[in-house]
Amino acid sequence: MAREYQLPSKQGSSSASSGIDYAAELNDQQYAAVSSKPGPALVIAGAGSGKTRTLTHRVAYLLDKGVEAGNILLLTFTNKAAREMLERVEQLVPKDIAGLWSGTFHSIGNRILRKHADDLGFTRSFSILDRDDQKSLLSEVVKGLNVDTGGRRFPKSDLLASIFSLSENTYESIDDILEYRYPHLEEWLEEIKKVSKAYRKKKKETNSMDFDDLLILTLELLQKHEDLRKLYQRKFRHVLVDEYQDTNKVQCDLIDLLVGESQYLMVVGDDAQSIYSWRGADVDNILGFKDKYADAEVFKIETNYRSVPEVLELSNAAIRPNRTQYDKELRPAREGGAMTPALVALDDPSIQAEFLAERIDELIGEGVEPKEIAVLYRAHYHSMEIQMELTRRDLPFQITSGLRFFEQAHIKDVSAMIRFVVNGRDEVSFKRMVLLLPGIGSKTADNLWQAWLHSAAGRSVEVPESFSNTLLSFRVPAKAKDSWEQLCHTLDELAPEGKFERPSNMIFSILEGVYEDYMRATFDNYEHRKQDIEQLMQYGENYEDILEFLAQLSLMSSVDGDPAQDKKQQDESESVMLSSIHQAKGLEWKVVFVVWLADGMFPNSRVLDSGDNDMFEEERRLFYVAVTRAKDQLYLTYPMTNPKSYTGEYMTKPSRFLEAIPTELTEEWEVSTW
Repeated sequence: MAREYQLPSKQGSSSASSGIDYAAELNDQQYAAVSSKPGPALVIAGAGSGKTRTLTHRVAYLLDKGVEAGNILLLTFTNKAAREMLERVEQLVPKDIAGLWSGTFHSIGNRILRKHADDLGFTRSFSILDRDDQKSLLSEVVKGLNVDTGGRRFPKSDLLASIFSLSENTYESIDDILEYRYPHLEEWLEEIKKVSKAYRKKKKETNSMDFDDLLILTLELLQKHEDLRKLYQRKFRHVLVDEYQDTNKVQCDLIDLLVGESQYLMVVGDDAQSIYSWRGADVDNILGFKDKYADAEVFKIETNYRSVPEVLELSNAAIRPNRTQYDKELRPAREGGAMTPALVALDDPSIQAEFLAERIDELIGEGVEPKEIAVLYRAHYHSMEIQMELTRRDLPFQITSGLRFFEQAHIKDVSAMIRFVVNGRDEVSFKRMVLLLPGIGSKTADNLWQAWLHSAAGRSVEVPESFSNTLLSFRVPAKAKDSWEQLCHTLDELAPEGKFERPSNMIFSILEGVYEDYMRATFDNYEHRKQDIEQLMQYGENYEDILEFLAQLSLMSSVDGDPAQDKKQQDESESVMLSSIHQAKGLEWKVVFVVWLADGMFPNSRVLDSGDNDMFEEERRLFYVAVTRAKDQLYLTYPMTNPKSYTGEYMTKPSRFLEAIPTELTEEWEVSTW
């Protein structure tokens, strides 16, 4: 056994010290974590408890104790977080910290691989493929394999990239990924596996790595080369990890290899905010930390500086039913006496939207800045009526995705087919429509458009009795033949014998006829996009006249409705935020509305139908993340009825998440509609 020998501290004179009074600047729980002895440590930092403050003060504390900056590794999930933490550390300590390694897992992987890529058969000048580069290379690979689609839609490159990424980051086989996550693609299993193998080979040949490789290959490097592994273990005497609950299996293994036998590791996170399993995050990493590091100290930081006590009481009650979690109780630093969280049952989705818009307008009138108000939802389509109502009232809003409901690609695809049927001279809509088909590129789209223009139907101002009679005579690539025929017959269904169907019927025909197959092969979030289109279908029920419907679609688009208004130029301080809960994590607002809290919506139907307790507990964690975004006021809303184009109106049940909240923690609002 090696003898341990400790060199004296390099802290030196007091002038080199930060002078921080850690006990005075931190609360007791934060101080305990920051000043803990070297070794494995898990810091459970509740929502709004000062996680970043704790982590940055820990770095400062190590520097004050004489640890060299170059011996510290700080791992984050975003470049923004890494920059902010470094800036805070620089403000805290009067030392040069240029040697400190701080960044995302991918950026640290890149730094290591730039030094040692030749050990893996790459050169150090390897290229990093962004998403577009990755899609292009995958397209080349698929083309080179001569995959026989046989009239079936082979998955698009973007979807293939998502499948491969998920497989690599979870250690799940492609077989399992398709079975559990993409069952509609199982018929392509063998071809997808061939593409995966060929893609890996192509990256090697082109001296290229995608983002996943930056992790996978760094891990491989350290596993295969003991000398390099020990080199980095000696260098990184202290490893600190932010948002540990969001790590996947590869990231977790990489951390373990970098730490080595010293086990000078501090991870900070909150198991109650683990909500990204769909992209590979594994909550078991944080829940099982003590199983891996038996000597680990566990610190809990439970003082919340964000929310009023009324919101925190509800938040604690919301997460309490989860069986698999670290026990903790958020405690308020702020005084009570604020508004009790509101529970608001509304007649239907449109009334829900009216209530939100009315209340938001009142809040702004009361002096709340629009930027301090957020509407949070489980799925993007839940925001459609709300967007429409805010637009009608000229209330400014922004969406975290950057796209309003009617500006999304799949909504515009469906609209393009309708627009062409209504206006046979709409070149833009025609080309957008035909470019969706396999084997059709810009040149073919141009040729088809010219053929249509020169046909009798194309020259006529009348809607043809049959689109297929004309379009089926056009020459299309063999790969597109079956899809082209289906599209032509679908167009006939939109206007049988030259008479327009109702908007909702048109959308149904497009979805069932051609577009659902396209989405299955194109998007990894196919189900969410289908829900968007079903919501559009429901909206279409309000209209008999297709021209009026299309006019509303244009007016609801920020681009078409107000050309002078560029949302990218819009002052965020003047806008209410509409966001999915996943994208809202880490953010906060004075006023938060959580909408569509009905069973089947939130929690969503897929989770309920699965019967999987792990999935259900993650869904509850998502609800917890939503309510803990609120600082002052919280509104929980749901529609009591939900009209559906398929089945007609049906009664909804309040979300079972609401059932877990004691009645005294909410105030019921009764909303009348005159």
